[in-house]
Amino acid sequence: MAGDTLRARLAAVRDRIDAAAARAGRDPHDVRLIAVTKGVDAARVRDAVDHGVADVGENRVVEAEAKRARVRGDVQWHLIGHLQTNKARRAAALFDAVHSVDSERVALALARDRPLDLAPLALMLEVDFSDISGRTGVAEQAAEPLLRQVVGLPGVHLLGLMTIAPPVPVPEAARPYFARLRTLRDRLEAASGWSLPELSMGMSGDFDVAVEEGATMVRVGTAIFGPRTEPR
Repeated sequence: MAGDTLRARLAAVRDRIDAAAARAGRDPHDVRLIAVTKGVDAARVRDAVDHGVADVGENRVVEAEAKRARVRGDVQWHLIGHLQTNKARRAAALFDAVHSVDSERVALALARDRPLDLAPLALMLEVDFSDISGRTGVAEQAAEPLLRQVVGLPGVHLLGLMTIAPPVPVPEAARPYFARLRTLRDRLEAASGWSLPELSMGMSGDFDVAVEEGATMVRVGTAIFGPRTEPR
């Protein structure tokens, strides 16, 4: 029964991605579904992989370490939560992509600690448009200086931008934040000459709107696994 529920939820999420892409005149294959597994046990992650999930997103390095050892298959692991530099060495060896780079210090640590026998670590710069106290991510005006510090570092490859919309009453209210990230990406590409093909934006409550605004990666947890019951 649990597997059937997971299968149905995944199908519903994929249908929503397809529909949003169609509304925007996009190819749905250009949108990567990242299943966010914070608080989800390894057995359920394995079930998701068995049902076609190819990208797993984790918020914490320690939790990802415990799960990755128990989840087999051709899976890409994404760090989507805030990274402290004292965990950069472990993150650099564990993940295939880090979405939450918000300082030169973090980028330098990841570049330094990426094992030489692994492909370059994919990076996204996290940008915060909300001005909410305690939020991570660089301000919009700081994105270009950070990009110029990150581009060309060995062991890593900057691929795009990430944002988290602030809490909004309806999904449509998140649209301006996603549009701003796309516009910022276009501006940074023009200013730097560096290609930034990836836009990581949209979560369970608003990923349809994010796809309409150009998201290439959506980070979906609750819509796939249901509400978390484990402590945050």
